[in-house]
Amino acid sequence: MYRDNTKVIQIGNRMIGGGNPVLIQSMTNTKTEDVEATVAQILALEKAGCDIVRSTVPTLEAARAIGEIKKQIHIPIVADIHFDYRMAIAAIENGADKIRINPGNIGSEERVQAVVDKAKEYGVPIRVGVNSGSLEKNLIEKYGKVTAEGLVESALDKVKMIENMGYDNLVVSIKSSDVLMCAKAHEILAPQCKYPIHVGITEAGTVYSGNIKSALGLGIILNQGIGDTIRVSLTGDPVNEIATAKLILRTLGLRQGGIEVVSCPTCGRTNIDLIGLANQVENMVTEFDHLNLKVAVMGCVVNGPGEAREADIGIAGGKGEGLLIKKGEIIRKVPEEELLSVLREELKNWKE
Repeated sequence: MYRDNTKVIQIGNRMIGGGNPVLIQSMTNTKTEDVEATVAQILALEKAGCDIVRSTVPTLEAARAIGEIKKQIHIPIVADIHFDYRMAIAAIENGADKIRINPGNIGSEERVQAVVDKAKEYGVPIRVGVNSGSLEKNLIEKYGKVTAEGLVESALDKVKMIENMGYDNLVVSIKSSDVLMCAKAHEILAPQCKYPIHVGITEAGTVYSGNIKSALGLGIILNQGIGDTIRVSLTGDPVNEIATAKLILRTLGLRQGGIEVVSCPTCGRTNIDLIGLANQVENMVTEFDHLNLKVAVMGCVVNGPGEAREADIGIAGGKGEGLLIKKGEIIRKVPEEELLSVLREELKNWKE
């Protein structure tokens, strides 16, 4: 299990690597300079279950905003840096808990050294990020195109550069929008990398396509024991990324707690708006992340109890009324319009 043997890295008040729980990350899409909007989004991410947040720092104003933002949030903040090494230094000085750089686009080794020296001074970890969209020309020429091998070689070269500068407080990431290339790259990287690995499928797409690509890619990689922290990248509200990440981790047995909702696909026996009800239940159960339960939402009273047998609690719709079910046993009949509220009340009073 690779993740059990990676170096432990502290990011603010969180730890990754060395067998610590796989942590969930997201990234704000506000202007970091807009402290109020950025804080509001981070607080929403916190509520959804985000462990670490990243914000872009393209200007000195954004770097200074990091300090103000930190005063109002409760999770570590990572400064995302591209091209200008001065932004990395300013972000560290203003309290960033980690910085993300691609040394390949920072410039000369002297500029990378300046960033490393500042990170060392403040004890701030550096995430060395390599992306298939910015792979160096010499590696593209070497391998004939962008490849998994090229991505790994690029990342390890950057790691070696920073190690030679006297710093090993590092996290590594190699990302591609090609799911199978990304998975292969992680399989090649993991045996050669002692540092925690940040896993994600970059530019995954909208909520629909992005969820599918992320679930497949992260599922393949995580299930091989690779990955210490993850981010699901979606085009849209970043809060949507958290629910997906949590479900991926729970499905793989890497995170406990939270409610898993299962529901039937509906058929001709369904006499209620099962699709609407299932969506309402999925939204409602986010209030109960402290519970570790499986909740079933079934479309009929014929097969519902049996199909919900593996769930801790469930509801099944009928015509004008439905059933409350626990471990496959019918507890009582409930008017259709009260199914959601009855389920919520049961969860509210649930004793583990």
